[in-house]
This record gives sequence, structure tokens and C-alpha cells, in this order.
Amino acid sequence: MLTKIAVLVSGGGTNLQALIDAQNSGIIKSGKIEVVIASNPDAYALKRAQKYGIAAKAADKKTCKTQDEFENQIIQILQEYDIDFIVLAGFMCILSENFTKQFRNRIINVHPSLIPSFCGKGYYGLKVHEAALNYGVKVTGATVHYVNEIPDGGEIILQKSVDVLEGDTPETLQKRVMEQAEWIILPKACEIVSSNIKKGK
Repeated sequence: MLTKIAVLVSGGGTNLQALIDAQNSGIIKSGKIEVVIASNPDAYALKRAQKYGIAAKAADKKTCKTQDEFENQIIQILQEYDIDFIVLAGFMCILSENFTKQFRNRIINVHPSLIPSFCGKGYYGLKVHEAALNYGVKVTGATVHYVNEIPDGGEIILQKSVDVLEGDTPETLQKRVMEQAEWIILPKACEIVSSNIKKGK
């Protein structure tokens, strides 16, 4: 029995693409992406999912009056597809403790820095790379961690470092961190957790 995976996204879905490629190439072999859920119905990631025959659903955060309503929409989709494991891949919404408690050690996230540096509330997207450059670090990277009620606070699964180069901008650094770290360790972590869940099934 393969571990059933849901990937939660908000935008273009480049990390989702890395996961789909890893599934197709056999890096992810203990799990299968069953559904992609976007917090924005216009997210390009949904088109990526459809292209590969993966169910694509939206839980539109903008139309939800409360966090509970938004999370309940997600939970309904997770239940519909009998999901075992959730991967946050460029998902720009903080999940409540109420949500994360229901899926303890079954949600992972990729963060574009070496946690504990440049992480926590307010550190997302280009802001992380701006902070790294402003601080003058010579090495940055990415971290895949379990998700709990503290933003970027869950146990670390994998990390990979990336050099900061002379003349880097937040944009060039973001691209290098994605290509040299995020797209490598997110699929690997996905396989590790899928395998652990599968063994425990």
C-alpha cells in the first residue's frame, strides 16, 4: 500500500514539479501524490497537477470568513482522498495548532534557509533571502521539517547548504537555493516520511 500524499500549494508550483518529477523517476516510491490543494484557485500549480493526471482542488482562502472555515475545506478534501501525509510546497498560509495536531508527524514543509537562521513568522519567499544577504552570510540553504503549531518550529528532517555568491540578489539566491537544495531534499524527505508511514500502516 502506497502512502497517499496531498501537496498544498499557493502559487506556481515549482516545488510541486520537483515532487512530480521525483515520483516519475522513482525517487518517491513509497508514496503517491493523490491530490494537489491550492489556497488560490488561480494558482498555476493546479494546471501542473492536471497535466500529470493528478486531482487539483482549491480551498480558496479569500472567500473563507475564518481560519476554521478554510482549514475545514482542506480537511474535507484530505478525507475525500483518504490522505495519509501532507507536503507543504510553497504554501503561503500558516496552519493552526488545531489543524497541525490532527496530523502530527504527517505534515512537512520546505523552508528556504538553514533553520534556525531566517525562519519563523514573517520569513517567507524573497524575504528570507533578503535577510540572509543583509546579514552577510556566506552559506545559506534549505530545510525540510515537520510542521507543528510554531512556524518553522518542527523537527528537522533534512538540510542542504548552498553558497552565497558575490553580487547575489534575493532573486538569484532564491533560484540557486531552489535548484541546489529545495528540489533535491524535498523529494528525499517525502520518500523518508512516506516510507515510515507505509511501514506503520
